[in-house]
Amino acid sequence: NVFADMGYSNPDEALAKSRLAQRISELIAEKNITQRQAAALLDIDQPKVSRLMRGQLREFSTDRLFRFLNALDQDVEIVIRQKPGTRQQAILSVNA
Repeated sequence: NVFADMGYSNPDEALAKSRLAQRISELIAEKNITQRQAAALLDIDQPKVSRLMRGQLREFSTDRLFRFLNALDQDVEIVIRQKPGTRQQAILSVNA
């Protein structure tokens, strides 16, 4: 995890948010819409869409990113399971 290497206090969350934002950016590109159109769809202003797409994620919670995915017609499913005994710590991950 690059965020762990960079000394982030919560690297798993930072990586998850990064992957969510990456998927949101991909969806905006796939829909072939402008940042202004995406902003209207996500109910935010265009500069925030720009920051989101550039990976500047401090102002975006994971919950907010989930809502953006829903606004882009994506289901978000959260799965909780017991960590394997072969791993010392539980992890947080995003699969898109």
